[in-house]
Amino acid sequence: MTQLPTFRRDGERPLLLDLFSCAGGAAMGYARAGFRVHGCDTAHRPNYPFSYHRGDALAYLAHLIATGEIQRYAFVHASPPCQHGCALTVGTNRSQGWGRAHVDLVAPTRELLDASGLPYVIEQPNGRAKIRKDLTLCGEMFDLGVIRHRNFEAGGWTVPQPAHIPHRGRVRGYRHGQYYDGPYVAAYGNGGGKPTVPELQAAMGITWTDVREELTEAIPPAYSEYIGRAFLVSRAALGVAA
Repeated sequence: MTQLPTFRRDGERPLLLDLFSCAGGAAMGYARAGFRVHGCDTAHRPNYPFSYHRGDALAYLAHLIATGEIQRYAFVHASPPCQHGCALTVGTNRSQGWGRAHVDLVAPTRELLDASGLPYVIEQPNGRAKIRKDLTLCGEMFDLGVIRHRNFEAGGWTVPQPAHIPHRGRVRGYRHGQYYDGPYVAAYGNGGGKPTVPELQAAMGITWTDVREELTEAIPPAYSEYIGRAFLVSRAALGVAA
C-alpha cells in the first residue's frame, strides 16, 4: 500500500479550491490531508460534503483572479471535463462513427491556473487528454476495490510518483458476452455485471453519496489525500506556509 506523507497540523488549515468538484471524491481526500475545501461545480450538488459555489468553474476562477480573491487559496485541484479524450469514449466514438463532440476544457483550465500563480493539479482519466502525466495513481496502490487509473499534471510543484503495483486479477463483469470474476469492480456505467451502489461505495471509499452517476464520476479520496499530503510536505520542506 502506498504510504501517505505526514506533516504537522500547526495553525489554521490551508484553503483549497476544488474546481469541477462533482460530488466531492477529491474534496474529501484533501480534507483528510489537512485542507479546508471550497468547491465549484455547474450542477446542483446536494451531496457535496463541503461549501461550494454553483456556477461555471472557469468563470468563477477568472473572477477570483480578477478580484484578487484567489489569494485566499493555497492550492487548486481541477478535474475539467474532457470526455472526448477518455479512453472509453474514444473507443465508443470510433466504433459508432461518432465525431469528437465532447467539450475539452483542459487547455483553458491550465491557462487560468497558470495565471492564478497558485500551485495546482489537473486530473484526467487515461486517454488522449493533453496533460503531462506527472503522477499516475491506481486503486491497487491504496488497497481499493477499483483500478481507476488517473493522471495528474502538477503545476508549480513536483509530486512523488509511487511505484505501480501489479494488478491481482481482472475487473469483475462481462466482456464481449463473457463473464469474468476478479477482485475489482467496474466503476463506470451500469449493467453488464456492474457493482451495486453499496459495492461501489465500499470499493471507492465513498460513503456520503449513493448516487451511481456521482460515484462513477468520482476519484477515490485516497488519491487526493496522497496528493494533498505530498503538497503540504513539499511546502514544509521549503519553509513555505501552505
